[in-house]
Amino acid sequence: VQLQASGGGLVQAGGSLRLSCAASGRTFSSVGMGWFRQAPGKEREFVAYISWSGGSTYYADSVKGRFTISRDNAKNSVYLQMNSLKPEDTAVYYCARRIYYSGSYYLREEYDYWGQGTLVTVSS
Repeated sequence: VQLQASGGGLVQAGGSLRLSCAASGRTFSSVGMGWFRQAPGKEREFVAYISWSGGSTYYADSVKGRFTISRDNAKNSVYLQMNSLKPEDTAVYYCARRIYYSGSYYLREEYDYWGQGTLVTVSS
């Protein structure tokens, strides 16, 4: 399994970006997917999660109402639409495949494969 994240870049505060994550492997459509981010000097934190069917989505409080996670199983891809970006959204964003289902989708330990990360920089 390989995950390839893309779409990061430099944007002004209030702007938008759309991140993409392309996955290889046959199991993509049967697993949940998450986005995490890691800012300089901070731990990696949960951003958003989508169930295998796309029927359930969850967000960190800090991005709720501004970010939208979606997926296209036919294209083995998951997306993160980020609107109204703030300087504090600056981080490397990672997509990840959830393999464990203890109920805590926001925990990094629930995920096994991670993309290489894509840098999002929001200027003030």
